[in-house]
Amino acid sequence: MAVKNEFTIIGIDGGGTRTRGVLQREGKIVAKTFAGTTRVGTVGVGESSERLLNIIADLCEQAEIESNELDAIVIGLAGVWLEEEKRRSAQLLKTLARSQKLTLNDLLVTSDAELALEGAFGGSEGIVMIVGTGSISIGKAGKDNLVRCGGWGIEIDDEGSGAWIGREGLTAVVRAIDGRGKSTKLTNQLTGLFPMIDIKQPRTIVKAYADRSFEYQMLTPVVMQCAEKGDDVCIGILQRASLHLMELLHALKKSYKSKVINVALMGGIIENNTMLEKMLDKEIKKNKIFKRVQPKGTALEGAMSLGLKLIKEMD
Repeated sequence: MAVKNEFTIIGIDGGGTRTRGVLQREGKIVAKTFAGTTRVGTVGVGESSERLLNIIADLCEQAEIESNELDAIVIGLAGVWLEEEKRRSAQLLKTLARSQKLTLNDLLVTSDAELALEGAFGGSEGIVMIVGTGSISIGKAGKDNLVRCGGWGIEIDDEGSGAWIGREGLTAVVRAIDGRGKSTKLTNQLTGLFPMIDIKQPRTIVKAYADRSFEYQMLTPVVMQCAEKGDDVCIGILQRASLHLMELLHALKKSYKSKVINVALMGGIIENNTMLEKMLDKEIKKNKIFKRVQPKGTALEGAMSLGLKLIKEMD
């Protein structure tokens, strides 16, 4: 979904694990950068804002422009939904920017899921399922009705997400160690992945997690690799993940009057022909009301589209 214009726009996609930022000038990407998570629920609103300002400054430096030359900045943050949360982040960004002599003109702070929806469908009707660290389905039903399901965070829900898969993998390991569950190849993988864990002393798993030596989603690639190698426990985890993710679509379908609902899949663990993607694709095809389509563009392209809309509104 190419967005061509004469403006200078920064788009930032702040996910639960990493943050991506781009600066587009006259329709061309001239600067890119990556950083750690800017999720407010993980690092706090203050640290999130500091990291975002560093990204903005880095992009401007790469593009060799001053911040006052930016026509719009669009930021999508994981877990930010309430209007007061969006305003709080925007206000703090502006306050901190002044102390750092940065100029933030037209600024929009929204959820990262809304960027993905705009990128996937460009304002048209449809549902985008996003599965990364967290899981959520968000859609547009009709012209203005925004609907969503999931996205509660791993602390409460996020079934089927990367963090959930990692947590289920860890649970499977400790169940196997106890003799309550089936053995899994994942057990022996833990030591190689996290040297601070000694399977001969299983309580080191608890200590490592308590010390924040790892997070659930760090186990996800290993769970998926073990599943690819035929590990029944890990295959079972991915099968449950696909069914949980389908629940998101079924919960949203009642908001649509159309006989066929377009569904786009986005996020690292349901892209690139993974086993989970194949399972989910199979489940979608079982339901005639859903039609899987390829997203028109990325979340960052969605940010550019929203940036253009913001500029037009301000004119």
